[in-house]
Amino acid sequence: MQQRTNDASDAMPLNDDARHGSVAPVEKAAARRRLRRLSHSLDSAIALPGGYRVGWDGAIGLIPGIGDLVGAALSSYIVLEARRLGVPLVVLLHMSINVLIETAVGVIPVVGDLFDFIWKANRRNVQLLESHLDDPGRARGRSSLVVAVMIALMGLVIAALIALALWLLGLLASVL
Repeated sequence: MQQRTNDASDAMPLNDDARHGSVAPVEKAAARRRLRRLSHSLDSAIALPGGYRVGWDGAIGLIPGIGDLVGAALSSYIVLEARRLGVPLVVLLHMSINVLIETAVGVIPVVGDLFDFIWKANRRNVQLLESHLDDPGRARGRSSLVVAVMIALMGLVIAALIALALWLLGLLASVL
């Protein structure tokens, strides 16, 4: 591990762990187990006939008004733990996109509730975390692609909304 040697009091490791604090392997293993259990509870704890499993996240999402916000807060804990464990920004963005998709679609009555039971953002995010811990380069590359595609899609949606607004303004101007 390289050290800055300007002053003994400000010696700081120059590795990836320096940004997020060094996390001991035992603590990483404990965090993995804890987050797997949380993910299972939120996404797969309840067995349904036919072998399909749903979780408390979807059930909580059925509560009008606050259910999806509570679910998003619980899901965000996994992202925050991933940050504490040193997961890079692009993977954190990928994880946040998973939570955002689940929350945004989840607020749509009926369809959103069904989506909540199917999407399983927490399981996806724990898999991303474990992928990073096992093979950081692969997780970063995959997440970079997902984030780039989402940014491109957002750009297309914004362009379409601008085009629609301009078309509606033109239509309104021709009526007046």
